[in-house]
Amino acid sequence: MKPDKILKAAVDALEDIKGREIVVIDVRKMTPLFDHVIIVTGESTRQNKALANNVQEKLKPLGLTVHGVEGVDPGEWILVDLGQIVVHVMQPAIRQYYNLEELWGAAASLPLRRAGGAR
Repeated sequence: MKPDKILKAAVDALEDIKGREIVVIDVRKMTPLFDHVIIVTGESTRQNKALANNVQEKLKPLGLTVHGVEGVDPGEWILVDLGQIVVHVMQPAIRQYYNLEELWGAAASLPLRRAGGAR
């Protein structure tokens, strides 16, 4: 499956559960381990768990293997490893503190079109 279709499916899965501030970062020039990082904000541990679960549920039928999921028990920051894509589901304070967008280089972020013009 083409990477852009996988990214779209992952973003759609996050939008289904009302994930906020979704950012997709192309990291192919920075690491050989994966191609893209997706960062999304959830408002509660319950929403974070639902976001991470929905990504897994929606991408498995597309043939993607979930290589691992970390942080489900605390739920403040959940990482879903899809091989070529790594999804970070974070509560607002955790996202602000770790600032992964800056770490991975926000200049490499891919713009997303969302209802209401939000990113």
